[in-house]
Amino acid sequence: MACEKDTKELTQENKTAETKEVKMEEIKTQEGVLVLKNMPEFKMEAYDAATGHYTEVSSEDYKGKWTVVCFYPADFTFVCPTEIAAMNAALPFLKELGVEVLAVSTDTKFSHKRFVETEPLLKDLKLTIAADPTGEVTRKFGVMIEGAGLALRGRFLINPDGQIVAEEVQAPPVGRSVKEFLRQIMAHQYAYKTGEVCPANWKPGKKTLPVNTDIEPMTGNVGKYVTLEDLIDENDVKEMEEMLKKFKELNV
Repeated sequence: MACEKDTKELTQENKTAETKEVKMEEIKTQEGVLVLKNMPEFKMEAYDAATGHYTEVSSEDYKGKWTVVCFYPADFTFVCPTEIAAMNAALPFLKELGVEVLAVSTDTKFSHKRFVETEPLLKDLKLTIAADPTGEVTRKFGVMIEGAGLALRGRFLINPDGQIVAEEVQAPPVGRSVKEFLRQIMAHQYAYKTGEVCPANWKPGKKTLPVNTDIEPMTGNVGKYVTLEDLIDENDVKEMEEMLKKFKELNV
């Protein structure tokens, strides 16, 4: 009976929490999670590949802007140049969305310069790569691999209010998807500007959820606003089938 009572009380608490108006700036997340917290302050030396010169970057430079801070383990490695090259290829789209991009590793600015000059994938690089040899900034963002002195693959999206709205952290062996990240940026920008929210797999042209105007009729009734086909369409299914097929062919 006691267990049943506890369950009922928890259910009631959950319902109460869901119906309360939640202000983003009042949310406190657990230690180690940076989402909904302010971007850590920093100042670092850097190499500006667009100009070919050394420079200095600061968190102050990105205030009032959509910003991506992207950590990677090290120069002269293997997955890292592919990620930097992919982000550089997406730079025109990011610029059109008003997004600033800063890459960071624990290498020195001298290493960054030589890395860009020698790695074929980084030809015509336009990104700025910050140097964090002491690991101070890497630790502030919570992505330091202690003992190795290297950063995890951590990627953070910051809104114009200086608030981190998305973070993705991966172990070194696997690179991140720029295409998926671009989708997430557009979704966050849409939600930020309109007050509506974006369902799973949202893309421009897909339906959104007007919680800013229809929160009561939508509660427990989201299926009246979007369908499963809105979330995953035929093209998505085909793409997943093809991806799984090719993965099976690898025999891993």
